[in-house]
Amino acid sequence: MRVLVTGGAGFIGSHYVRELVRGAYPAYADAEVVVLDKLTYAGNEANLAPVADDPRFSFVRGDICDRELVSGLMRGTDVVVHFAAESHVDRSIDGSADFVLTNVLGTQVLLQGALEAGVAKFVHVSTDEVYGSIDEGSWTEDHILEPNSPYSASKASSDLLARSFFRTHGLPVSITRCSNNYGPYQFPEKVIPLFVTNLVDGRNVPLYGDGLNVRDWLHVDDHCRGIQLVLEGGRAGEIYNIGGGTELTNRELTERLVAATGRDWSAVEPVQDRKGHDRRYSVDITKISTELGYAPKVDFATGLADTVEWYRSNRSWWEPLKQRAALA
Repeated sequence: MRVLVTGGAGFIGSHYVRELVRGAYPAYADAEVVVLDKLTYAGNEANLAPVADDPRFSFVRGDICDRELVSGLMRGTDVVVHFAAESHVDRSIDGSADFVLTNVLGTQVLLQGALEAGVAKFVHVSTDEVYGSIDEGSWTEDHILEPNSPYSASKASSDLLARSFFRTHGLPVSITRCSNNYGPYQFPEKVIPLFVTNLVDGRNVPLYGDGLNVRDWLHVDDHCRGIQLVLEGGRAGEIYNIGGGTELTNRELTERLVAATGRDWSAVEPVQDRKGHDRRYSVDITKISTELGYAPKVDFATGLADTVEWYRSNRSWWEPLKQRAALA
């Protein structure tokens, strides 16, 4: 069994790879794991250091838009788990070209390569942001797509491409849509690692608008378990929401992070709201729970405390990243 993981040096992809190589998913315990990653600003080969010496693991630095490279890697590959994406909303607002190139064209190159190589299963990892914003209730997988940022629009486009390759060509693609992830090794432009690292350094943190935008929080380990369930048992052509079951306003999340780092509310600076800022996300996980037995296992209070402690203890990992990306 050979698994190709795109974006496997990023936050979620590297967690999946570390768990896969360590044997956390018994059905794939003997799998050969090949990571393809361009190592952009958010990709970090150090994320894979814990498994880098395993003989079943190999790393290829390259672009998913490189048709020749992708075609070669697909030969002999049994399954693809596709994480690679430009994923930061603020960056997509400042400039969307890289998001269209990587998320749309890159996904098309991968799908075509998988089709030509006869890959047995392709899991396309997407986001709940493709649904837009929901005031009440939760999105089911058949909800229309109403993306509101260039990032989410590019992901919605890639979802539709993935679906089309199943409908047109019969490529066995499944799509997952997750809520907001958190956990160790997350690039420190995202809200939780950015806030934690700023707060422990005595810096202030921003709060968009009134702080009442709501997000559902999902630990990266629960997310990756959900992806593996879809890989092993998900139906081709189907979409599966993966959620964490903890909805918080941004203000509530900030309050918890301020308390966890021993700071007070004076460290919080209100800032102008983000353009097109979706008010609330919430996914219905009935489908993946009923069909595949998924349930989030990481209690949010425990997961958040562990995450804060990880960043406290791993300054050597995040400090150079913040300096390089001017995120301090």
